[in-house]
Amino acid sequence: MLPRWPRDSLQCLQRRRQELKQQVDSLLSESRLKGALEASKRRDIYQRCMQLKQAIDENKNTLQKLKKADEPIPVGNYHQKKEEEHSLLDKLTHQLQQLAMSISRENITEIGELTERAEDDSAEDDEEEDDDDEEESKESGEEEETQEEEKQENESHQQVTSKEYIAVGDFSAQQAGDLTFKKGEILLITEKKPDGWWMAKNAKGNNGLVPKTYLEPYHKEEGQESSEEGNEEDVEVGNEIADEPEVKQRTDSHWSAVRKALSEQINTIDVLTTMGAIPAGFRPSTLFQLLEEGNQFRASYFLQPELAPSQLAFRDLLWNAKTGTIRSRPSHVSLILTLWSCKMIPLPGVSIQVLSRHVRLCLFDGNKVLSNIHTVRATWQPKKPRTWTFSPQVTGILPCLLDGDCFLRSNSLSPDLGILFEPGISYIRNSTGERGELSCGWVFLKLFDASGIPIPAKTYELFLNGGTPYEKGVEVDRSVSRRAHGSVFHQMMMMRREPQLLVKLRSLNRRSRDILSLLPEILIGSMGCIHLLIFYRQILGDVLLKGRMSMQSADFISNPVLATFPKLLEQPDVMDALRSSWAEKESTLKRSEKN
Repeated sequence: MLPRWPRDSLQCLQRRRQELKQQVDSLLSESRLKGALEASKRRDIYQRCMQLKQAIDENKNTLQKLKKADEPIPVGNYHQKKEEEHSLLDKLTHQLQQLAMSISRENITEIGELTERAEDDSAEDDEEEDDDDEEESKESGEEEETQEEEKQENESHQQVTSKEYIAVGDFSAQQAGDLTFKKGEILLITEKKPDGWWMAKNAKGNNGLVPKTYLEPYHKEEGQESSEEGNEEDVEVGNEIADEPEVKQRTDSHWSAVRKALSEQINTIDVLTTMGAIPAGFRPSTLFQLLEEGNQFRASYFLQPELAPSQLAFRDLLWNAKTGTIRSRPSHVSLILTLWSCKMIPLPGVSIQVLSRHVRLCLFDGNKVLSNIHTVRATWQPKKPRTWTFSPQVTGILPCLLDGDCFLRSNSLSPDLGILFEPGISYIRNSTGERGELSCGWVFLKLFDASGIPIPAKTYELFLNGGTPYEKGVEVDRSVSRRAHGSVFHQMMMMRREPQLLVKLRSLNRRSRDILSLLPEILIGSMGCIHLLIFYRQILGDVLLKGRMSMQSADFISNPVLATFPKLLEQPDVMDALRSSWAEKESTLKRSEKN
């Protein structure tokens, strides 16, 4: 009889690791020998893979808690052997991850093949039904033959009109993936999407997204006469389309692109969730995907002056000749908020390394983003890894990226207007080196109540929802459910364990309101940079309004500040350097000069 191994000693863990390695090797050899496995066998292998992964994680946790004093006998090079054991366990985890991902790919491939077969079968059935209909129509009388011919003509006509469309106006690509076309150009529609942006192919074979409001069904039988008769109508339709804000904003198409990008990452996220690397409510960051789509959701886009419909003046930049400054413009919503902290945020697993923690926020009406997306980085302490804080105490000026005090302006009249908060992390996978960004949940703070009255300025304790803003009923951490049953005391204790965000809305005094009124009508940013933004707006007024000899002047303007400052908003380090220079210069001024 073999002697009993000491409990929870390094030697015992080494023996467990050897047994686990044998099981992993046998599982890998079994998956390779059988090649294309049946669905039930793949499911069995996947379950065994998850069980082994759980056993390896338990061994890792025990190894981390193990101390040299727990050994029954002295062990040489204890810490080195402990690190080697941990690396061997990481290697086994990586092998299981690769196996699980390969099985997931095979399942997806099989589903795609089944779908194609089903479509082929349905197509064959349709052909057989068409043949039967033709035979029945031949045997029927003359009236039935004429009816059948009319149906076939209608069907062929519908097929043409559903695929070929004619452009009623010129359209220029707004971003990568769009298709530029001219008025009168015939486009072949290959895919119709519900967001109003269709996939089209032109005569040269180029593919891209086009707005459906620029298209009309193309009828070949009508010829040139019908097209000439519709020229005046086409011009009117084109002018109406050019004035539509939906095409300019391009919000719906961005949401569809984001959903597509998120769906492409869902397989990787599912594998990480199944293996315990991330909590069940974590998702790829929605707001990060919007930022990656283009400049439309960056502060530089909203800081630029907007032209009036006449294209001869600025709509949101006016000059006050009496004061010699730009004219203040009040907005429908103007407030200051402070991010206090995030509490009870679940921790990811040891297989991924967290690079940063942050909160992204923007104006949101329940359907689309209405402002730029602002990011505030959080700080945390190893003693309290589930708690994030903002605006830490530092020597000198507080970096704008860490500043939890934010201003917010909007001229939207939507009754559902609010602030969308998305806490998130950027990470790197230890096994593959893959980088990404995950959302730790989201919460929406509506700024008006049911009667249209603004919500009071106070501190709000907001409980986070899991998933993405277009998912409902998803929890960040399933172990802490809001639908927990039991006594009132038990429910209160469970609520204290739920992930939450603490935000304070501050009321504005007269001075703060006057300062914010000099900013664009739609913008979110750091309070630490507000004086730089106002200074930039003043230079805009001096150069574009005060310094122009005539409003009809079309002379070129050369100003390095106007050309480069919007780009600097995306560089926090440069903005902090400008703030430091501003503070140094301001400290040398007299009180009368500051005013």
